[in-house]
Amino acid sequence: MRAPPPGTLGEMCGIVGYVGHQDAREVVLEGLRRLEYRGYDSAGMAVVADGALTTAKKAGKLANLEKVLADRPLPAATIGLGHTRWATHGGPTDRNAHPHLSADGSVAVIHNGIIENFAALRAECEHDGVEFASDTDTEVAAHLLAAAYAAAPEGESRLADAMRTVCRRLEGAFTLVASSAAEPDTLVAARRSSPLVVGVGDGEYFLGSDVAAFIAHTREARELGQDQVVEINRDRGVTVTDFDGGSVEPTSYTVDWDAAAAEKGGYDWFMLKEIAEQPQAIADTLLGRLGPQGELALDEVRLSDQELRDIDKIFVVACGTAYHAGLIAKYALEHWTRIPVEVEVASEFRYRDPVLDRSTLVVVISQSGETMDSLMALRHAKDQRARVLAICNANGSTIPRESDAVLYTHAGPEIAVASTKGFLTQLVACYLVGLFLAQVRGMKFEDEIASIVADLRRLPEAVAEVLARMDSVRELGRSLADANTILFLGRHVGFPVALEGALKLKELAYIHAEGFAAGELKHGPIAVIEEGTPVVVIVPSPRSRGSVHGKVVSNIQEVRARGARTIVIAEEGDEDVVPYADHLIRVPRTPTLLAPVVTTVPLQVLACEIAATRGLDVDQPRNLAKSVTVE
Repeated sequence: MRAPPPGTLGEMCGIVGYVGHQDAREVVLEGLRRLEYRGYDSAGMAVVADGALTTAKKAGKLANLEKVLADRPLPAATIGLGHTRWATHGGPTDRNAHPHLSADGSVAVIHNGIIENFAALRAECEHDGVEFASDTDTEVAAHLLAAAYAAAPEGESRLADAMRTVCRRLEGAFTLVASSAAEPDTLVAARRSSPLVVGVGDGEYFLGSDVAAFIAHTREARELGQDQVVEINRDRGVTVTDFDGGSVEPTSYTVDWDAAAAEKGGYDWFMLKEIAEQPQAIADTLLGRLGPQGELALDEVRLSDQELRDIDKIFVVACGTAYHAGLIAKYALEHWTRIPVEVEVASEFRYRDPVLDRSTLVVVISQSGETMDSLMALRHAKDQRARVLAICNANGSTIPRESDAVLYTHAGPEIAVASTKGFLTQLVACYLVGLFLAQVRGMKFEDEIASIVADLRRLPEAVAEVLARMDSVRELGRSLADANTILFLGRHVGFPVALEGALKLKELAYIHAEGFAAGELKHGPIAVIEEGTPVVVIVPSPRSRGSVHGKVVSNIQEVRARGARTIVIAEEGDEDVVPYADHLIRVPRTPTLLAPVVTTVPLQVLACEIAATRGLDVDQPRNLAKSVTVE
């Protein structure tokens, strides 16, 4: 088989490991249920019992594996590992599902990421007579680990020694978790540029690609750094080293949400629950940001005020929904700081050779903190000596760890693949960053900042008010379920909102949707309007200085004259739109720069309702995974 181009393929998966006193089968399976959003092309488990490794795995969603386990249960055990896969290297088949075993069945491995030099390593193994049972790069690690284990000196950490030996040979981004039939009380894991956290309970230990894997059992976690190996052993506890064997003291932290936060809470879909959580999530993002003298505070800042005052250019770098948050942030950042801002798709950033130096600030937005495109952009920026500020939801993840400053959104877990509360809290975080920079650079007085923060603090109530009015939007969504195309128009901060509305519809309902700057309508897009075409228009406030409100009202008239079905989102009191709106969605009056926080919400609900009416899986859209941890 041919090797993939470097950095293009890999796994975006859920990983669970357990060593303790409970039934490992139940602990691992429960963790996999919580992590299924990370991958649902196949699932598998392995346990060590009676001196042997036993595995079960199956293509498709986790329910398929559960059926296999009901028919052929794994033996009872107190050590196990499990995996949910999002396939990109080797098709989503039974043979490619994890765990993968060494040729002699003595070692089991699960994997997230990509081993870029797997082709050369596979050829080496095949030269030595190893026959491969799958098409994955992961299986290479299993065979190499078994060989390294056989060659490792006798000792209580033999599996960890073998893991370090193998990792020094691997290239790429990966998390590996391994068990050996010869060490029935030990799991070993390694990470490089791919997520892995350790959970510590009472005489039991957990591994997970996300804390959701073990949150039902413990909230005490250990943060693993780059190029580190962790051993969890029933008697010795947690031992962390670097790839060369040097001892490392991991950072401990307490997870600030509980198991109930990862459950649907009575909603049909996680996405509906997360939409409903947005008022609280916004409030949590704002909590504790303003000091007694009116000063703003981020979570971590390793830059001096003078370094921040020296900044003369800002890049905002992100992917997907986070990129749309960045587009909106540009308006606020430039307005409040008077620093020029560019917004870049992370996957394109480093390849166009952007001009960066010590006076450049790169703001990286990532919900998971592990988004590989964004992480590579961050590292390129650091190589060019630029300063980096991260906006992230995942405490202890890679992007904030490698940044010079961090603002955590504190939004809690977001299980649905399509981001909702993640997006709104990223917006609020961007506003806080803009105000923080304006404060440090002396562009705004304390009372001005306090006034804007007061506006921000009113947003949870405004979003709650929008949510209370969504019955008509859900009814509208049901009526649009058969649409083939839906267009979105907006101007100023409403343009990125239009892009986000179109993206949500594509993600969830698989409907062709596009967002346009309303001023571009007559430059081409109006040609696709025909009788009955739904057009969603985000109308700016008529109260703002230099408002383009009248121009957008004219755009509504133009598309309606050509047969469009107009769906208009406008603030309370805007009567100019009434004659031209087939469907009118009201939102509370909100300052112009902050308006996207309220105007986005109806678009989330609309997309969710259309998808549900079409009988689709709202939480896990086809071909998508929550965390894109490879380029």
